[in-house]
Amino acid sequence: MIRAALAMWRERSRQLIELTKNVDEEEREKVIEQIEQLLDDRDKLQAHIVQPFTAEEEEAGQEIVRLEKEVQASLARFMKEIRVNIMEAQAKKENMSSYVNPYGNINPDGAYYDTKQ
Repeated sequence: MIRAALAMWRERSRQLIELTKNVDEEEREKVIEQIEQLLDDRDKLQAHIVQPFTAEEEEAGQEIVRLEKEVQASLARFMKEIRVNIMEAQAKKENMSSYVNPYGNINPDGAYYDTKQ
């Protein structure tokens, strides 16, 4: 018989993996809140997972360890996507500002000082 805490941990891990797959930018805030809630739930469950374990719980523990690696990889991939989107947004912002003010980034200390600036 597997303890309820182990079963819930396994279910929360599976939910985390599913949440981080193919997330649209419009839904990202809602998904981040759900991820935070699932991680909080898992933190609370961790206190209830203590030794001694039965043979069935040992097998479930092996699956949980495997799932944990998948969770870590999927969360890392999700964070990387967010970072890439932030960098793209910053690049677009800088590109637009260079079109609006093309002489804004020029250093006026050179020998050819543009008086029209």
